[in-house]
Amino acid sequence: MIKYLGRDENGIRKVVLNLFLTGDKFTTGEVYDYLDKGNFEVSYRGVSAMVGLMNTRLGILSINVTGDHNVYSLKESYKNIVGSVLENY
Repeated sequence: MIKYLGRDENGIRKVVLNLFLTGDKFTTGEVYDYLDKGNFEVSYRGVSAMVGLMNTRLGILSINVTGDHNVYSLKESYKNIVGSVLENY
């Protein structure tokens, strides 16, 4: 995760991880809207790729695919780790 954040040129990854750290569940659209309101220049496809990567490569997100949209949340077992990394990064 530290290497992943090290390649974060504009802070967007840190913002998304902090969003998931709140404990809520989010669709890609909700993450996109949050970033768009935060004045990040992002595309929906870019946000979808970023969240998908957090899910598949980092393995820190859980996904619920039962509805029309994928719903992501931070796995409970990773909350302390993610919080600690974000505090010290």
